[in-house]
Amino acid sequence: MSDFSPPLFEQLCCPLDGLPLSFEAPSWRCPSGHCFDTASQGYINLLPVQNKRSRDPGDSKEMVAARRRYLESGVYEPIAAGVWRALMDGLEGEAPYACLDAGCGEGYYPRYLRQQDQQGQLALIGLDISKWAVMAAARSSPDIRWLVGSNAHLPVPDGALDAVLCLFGFAVPDEFLRALKPGGIWVQVETGADHLLELRRIIYSSLKVDKSQEQTVAAGFCLEHSERIRFEVSLHTQEQIADLLLMTPHMFRASMPGLERVRQLTRLDLQVDVQIKVLRRL
Repeated sequence: MSDFSPPLFEQLCCPLDGLPLSFEAPSWRCPSGHCFDTASQGYINLLPVQNKRSRDPGDSKEMVAARRRYLESGVYEPIAAGVWRALMDGLEGEAPYACLDAGCGEGYYPRYLRQQDQQGQLALIGLDISKWAVMAAARSSPDIRWLVGSNAHLPVPDGALDAVLCLFGFAVPDEFLRALKPGGIWVQVETGADHLLELRRIIYSSLKVDKSQEQTVAAGFCLEHSERIRFEVSLHTQEQIADLLLMTPHMFRASMPGLERVRQLTRLDLQVDVQIKVLRRL
């Protein structure tokens, strides 16, 4: 057990007018009088109704539970370790570093970073559009700032962050550029051509040809580092296979026959293929 108290990120902005929020227990208020309560689980909901595209956006309770079971089994730990390396190699200046996970889900990756951060260098923020995901995350790690919010409107001031993580999520380069300090880093994790290939071969009657093309770097950034991580995993139960399926987009893209073939499996050997990119704000 470490004996330090990790820093909590305090520079929050009102999602309605962008003004600074100040904490007046148990709420956060802006000078205009907008008020946002801290939930009993410890998270703050900074997603206004007008910024929602549906009544209950993001992952459902069931998807959140499936993702937690799957990730806590440790099968994706090599990815988490790669993110930790990329982050710590890329950070500049003096700690503490403000690091926001944009699309944190149920919080596996911020929790992993907190466990590795034995010197208390990171002020971690986990943000997701799903209140169910953030609620689950906040219950397990009160030493991380958990927010319900949108990647399109990060509730932080201009230049407030040292790092933004976007792990299999929806990147918003212009917003990341705004929120990062000059010299700050954006760590992007994307799936590679062979990611979950065996699962996709079972689900789909034919696979799209991977059209490799040079990707442009978003304006205001330079690509500083790229690492491909590949490894194999073995899933030994129907439940674990079902959890993986539920946490991927394939659950909603596959045909009924394809889904039924997966549901009959009791074992599945898979390739994991991801790319970790570090982009630095100019």
